[in-house]
Amino acid sequence: MREIRINRQILFLRLCAVEEVIALRHDVLRAGLPVETARFAGDESAEARHAGVFDPQGKCLACGTLSFEEYDGKRAYRLRGMAVDEQHRKSGLGRALLEFLETEARREGVMLLWCNARTPAVPFYMKHGWQVVGEEFEIPTAGPHFRMVKRLKPEAADAR
Repeated sequence: MREIRINRQILFLRLCAVEEVIALRHDVLRAGLPVETARFAGDESAEARHAGVFDPQGKCLACGTLSFEEYDGKRAYRLRGMAVDEQHRKSGLGRALLEFLETEARREGVMLLWCNARTPAVPFYMKHGWQVVGEEFEIPTAGPHFRMVKRLKPEAADAR
């Protein structure tokens, strides 16, 4: 667990159980749909890594999941369910969470990440070194997306 300070508030960034992120995923990514749609294939896998930023009362304010899914025939983690509570967007939570998940991937020896990013989120990912690959496409329950990838560089001293 890592303490982070955002807008003078101490928050906790840590790996967590999938159950701790479902409500936020549903609110941000699947609003108006049944809560079951916020559960993804592979969530229960022992290899999946769920992470969240939590307030002192335990409320999840940001979340993301890494699951093993090959990309272009290479060993990779797929980033899924990346969400930040509406009241905390543009506060640095998304950046902190993404950096944490990238560090986790490196710890697992995975140097390639990919995701299907919602079109409005593409600039956020690009700002953090991700690249668009391919054309925009539609996911029926989630809207327009772009496939994105990031090749991680080894870091001598990843610290949590």
